[in-house]
Amino acid sequence: MQPDDNAIGERSPLMLDRRSRIAELVRQRGSVRVNELAELFGVTPVTIRNDLAALEREGLLIRDHGGAVALPATSALIAFEQRAGIRLEAKARIGAAAAQLVNPGDTILLDAGTTVVEMVKHLRNRTPLTIVTNALNVVIELRHLSDVQVWMLGGTVNYATFGTLGPLVEQSLGDLVIEKLFLAAESVDSSYGVTDSTSEIAQTKRALARAARRIILLADSSKWQRRGFIRVLPLELIETIITDTDLPDIDLRRMEAAGARVILV
Repeated sequence: MQPDDNAIGERSPLMLDRRSRIAELVRQRGSVRVNELAELFGVTPVTIRNDLAALEREGLLIRDHGGAVALPATSALIAFEQRAGIRLEAKARIGAAAAQLVNPGDTILLDAGTTVVEMVKHLRNRTPLTIVTNALNVVIELRHLSDVQVWMLGGTVNYATFGTLGPLVEQSLGDLVIEKLFLAAESVDSSYGVTDSTSEIAQTKRALARAARRIILLADSSKWQRRGFIRVLPLELIETIITDTDLPDIDLRRMEAAGARVILV
């Protein structure tokens, strides 16, 4: 049996990986039971209940008697709106800095993410543009811009991110030549790179990355304090990282050692 969290640190990588995997299981299955999870991860039921309580606070599931269930679409919308309001000032600064890397006439690829939506708000003076995206919220925000051609990538809608996922996204990207991808992230680790807790999202992000010549990561400093259990991309593949000044020095040094250009705002 694995040691419980109070023996290894409240925010240990072991705990973070387990919670990411629990959130993934709930999304895939629709529901999970405490005793089943305790046996699966080799921890006590008390530890699992603490995990479920933390994941519920993050808006990733709903606890019920003896376990947890997946969010309905309306609850997912509420959770998304709550996440959009977290560290909003930092996201706005990151979005503004990202927009400065866009030149009139560019063809760019925009990932699904609340920070990317903030970026769109600063593209008014960067047109004309061709924008390819899998993000419904990005498309809605783009309606305010003129002289922009928008390509929406089809696929299965994920209400947690309001983005499309799956093989249709990859097929749609097959013949496109795109200069810059502005990539969002659920979590980033200075050793493991961009990570996620959902295999479908991770696979879609990899497809976006393959379609672009340059990858620009938008991630506020809170994203660097946790790690998903699925690797998306190593830092070595990312040309530029835009984050805020609360980023720990050790992470900054590791990013620079990986060869990424780091913009702090």
